[in-house]
Amino acid sequence: MIFKQRSEPLELVLYRLLNARMDFSENDKKHFWAISKGYEGEVRSDIWLLNLTDHWIVLHDLLLEYNQSIFQIDTLILAYEKVYPLDVKNFEGDYVVKDDKWYNPAGVLQKNPLHQLERCETLFNKLLHELGYHFTIESYLIFNNPEFHLYIPSKHPAIIFPTQLNRFLKKLNSGPIKLHKKYFQLATQLADLHIIESPYPKLPPYNFETLKKGITCLNCSTFLTDETLICKKCGCIEEAEEAILRSVNEFSLLFPDKKITVDNIYDWCGSIKSKKAIRRVLTKNFVLLGKARASHYVKQ
Repeated sequence: MIFKQRSEPLELVLYRLLNARMDFSENDKKHFWAISKGYEGEVRSDIWLLNLTDHWIVLHDLLLEYNQSIFQIDTLILAYEKVYPLDVKNFEGDYVVKDDKWYNPAGVLQKNPLHQLERCETLFNKLLHELGYHFTIESYLIFNNPEFHLYIPSKHPAIIFPTQLNRFLKKLNSGPIKLHKKYFQLATQLADLHIIESPYPKLPPYNFETLKKGITCLNCSTFLTDETLICKKCGCIEEAEEAILRSVNEFSLLFPDKKITVDNIYDWCGSIKSKKAIRRVLTKNFVLLGKARASHYVKQ
């Protein structure tokens, strides 16, 4: 059973919003691409694991800490007297391993994911012992992109290639034993220990004045040029109230310290020419606090 679902990383959501409204540096473009590909691979893995028997407990996207060291587990499977931390990689192309060093298709040296996996297993093992559990840990590096190939000198038992995924799942599903209360207690403890890090320090610098204003298309992120809210690129149509509410949400995510006011949302939306329309939507869906210039809206 899925005990902890995976949600889209806020960092990725924010990068996507900023990508439509500013020009990224080359480094920012690479990072945006990397986190997009990473999430794509994790979602693909989550779909694959839906074929796992309900006897196991699955927790997605855990960020944990032991002794001031933070580590991430993409997916954790709790089985009888055993736990399986999975590190999911959406690598694409031909990678090469030489002298324990990993090189991408362009020949650029990469971080060795096996070293990362070993660090994660070590820290997680210590955390489990601190919590009073002494389960066997089997960590795996999951490559699930069908366009991936790794030239490696010898077989590594922790690596699961795309062609091995079905066999690996059959292995997990063989001889399942129904889990009892102790395992659900551990799942609850780990979910409670999950760290929510603020993504804002990782974002490229931006401010309200320099970001491009306007309502973007729900489907393709193209800016809508008039109040009809019909995208000239893909033809997507959205109701005005829904578009304004979506823009308010974007504004709140990008500027959590700014107040939701009629003037701010009017400036942010751009293509909505009527402040009355914006005030009507805000009044209907939010709570008005304060009076005159101090007035602003908060979520109900």
